[in-house]
Amino acid sequence: MKNQVLEIYKSQKELLCSRSASIFNDGRDEAYEALKANEFPSTRTEAYRYCPLFDRMDCEWGVNLHRTRFGIKVQDMFRCAIPGIKATIGYMLNDVWGGGDNDILLGGGAFVCSMRHATVAHTELVDKYYGKALKDKDDAFVAINALLVQDGFFVYVPVGVSVTAPLQMVNMLWSGNDMLVINRNLVVLERGASLHLIDCDHSMDENRYFAMRTNEVIVSDNASFSYTSMESTRPSVTNLRRFAVSQAKDSRVNMGSFGISNGATRNHIEIDLNGEGAETWLGGVLLTRDTERSENYTIIRHHVSHGTSNELYKYILDGESRAGFSGRIVVDHGAQQTVSYQTNRNVLLSENARIMGRPQLEIYADDVKCGHGATTGMLDEAAIFYMRQRGIGLDEARMLLLQAFSADVIDHIDFPALQDRLRILIEKRLRNESVGCVNCLVK
Repeated sequence: MKNQVLEIYKSQKELLCSRSASIFNDGRDEAYEALKANEFPSTRTEAYRYCPLFDRMDCEWGVNLHRTRFGIKVQDMFRCAIPGIKATIGYMLNDVWGGGDNDILLGGGAFVCSMRHATVAHTELVDKYYGKALKDKDDAFVAINALLVQDGFFVYVPVGVSVTAPLQMVNMLWSGNDMLVINRNLVVLERGASLHLIDCDHSMDENRYFAMRTNEVIVSDNASFSYTSMESTRPSVTNLRRFAVSQAKDSRVNMGSFGISNGATRNHIEIDLNGEGAETWLGGVLLTRDTERSENYTIIRHHVSHGTSNELYKYILDGESRAGFSGRIVVDHGAQQTVSYQTNRNVLLSENARIMGRPQLEIYADDVKCGHGATTGMLDEAAIFYMRQRGIGLDEARMLLLQAFSADVIDHIDFPALQDRLRILIEKRLRNESVGCVNCLVK
């Protein structure tokens, strides 16, 4: 992949830059040199020890340099609606923004638009915040994103504005060809603002896709950012979703990732608590079966005092699937009175399923409360026996135990209607039923 990407950039630089958001062009040459000079990561690289992406990279990927929309009528495809939630819908078709050339208004001066539009209509905002949260720009995947990205979305919530309805971004993969899908997104919440962002990942055909999505999130003083991702893709999809989150004083971040079905997925989340009193919750439920591969990789850095963070990830593995959890909490010298906990719980439904876990603490302060733990096991046979003695069938008993296992993660999601939708999707997956929602073309 490395050589292919470098060659695409060398031969198509002029076309690439002419069809892109202008702010992306400034960093391309730097990314080219970083990718060219540095060794490409592998499972021997510390940060990528459990990464499931590498055996998916030997492919001649197409890149949509001309920003083709593939003739799809969005009103026919994007009929996504979560019952009980009147969300504002935006979408990306592969890596092409589908919301037009104007702002989609969210109320109170908040809006979402494409990065291409934002660099023209909201130049000062983009210049102020773009690139401020993302670290490790020498990372190969960060460099590939910076080298070939052309568009993404920009969300802005001004001072004191609470966006009451969630913003739901539908990310659809459909092209008829094997494709490298790259976008970079920027979310900014000013002082005292709040927003709930829902990400839905879907694929519509059996072609191979490698989706690389980089997200920067700026959460200012006393702002609140909630995020829920739901992935329901196909075995042919490779998905790398990266988040770089910067939190200011007394800010709150709540991020939940729910892997319903996929091919190979890595969720890479880095959060920096830069202001006193900042609070973070990370968590998710991961369901894998057959030969699916998934990983959650997280880093939470406490830079100042009185910060709080909690992580809770629960996995349910079946078939010959593989999953990894790598979580690192870093508490700097000056981050006294930090409270931080990390938990990973796993249930194996098959003797052939495998889980790799690596919780880590790096503590350089002496007045803290920190801990981590991980457990892996099978379903409780005594509990199953107890329920069967009371007339509950074996399959239903297993289902009830697995639903209870995932319940405390789902309970962290803000909206009860969204909690209900997640419970339904998880139950459908566990019953091997279609995970498509009502009125959705994804089945």
